[in-house]
Amino acid sequence: MSFIEKLKNRWHLQSGIQVIVVLIVFACTGYSVILIKHLVGITVESPVSHRVLFYVGVLPIYNLMLLGYGFIFGQFKFFLAFEKRFFKRIAGLFTKQKHDKS
Repeated sequence: MSFIEKLKNRWHLQSGIQVIVVLIVFACTGYSVILIKHLVGITVESPVSHRVLFYVGVLPIYNLMLLGYGFIFGQFKFFLAFEKRFFKRIAGLFTKQKHDKS
């Protein structure tokens, strides 16, 4: 089974072309974050606090860009579901911690 077929099955997509489009959306989003990082001036020499602040701050921007690029490339439905699963997992981390403390 090819890499594309594995992703198609894992992500419940209809075709190999759709997998490629989804990968392009991820690539565009990642490239955009790198571009923002460059424009803001975050480098290896930047203080750790600035780098941490950038990565914490860029997370919501990344998620919005995924939805934006997903819309542009006709995959908004896939990325909306992807984001819902992502935030459900994040919320699950916090609810587990609450239960563990009890």
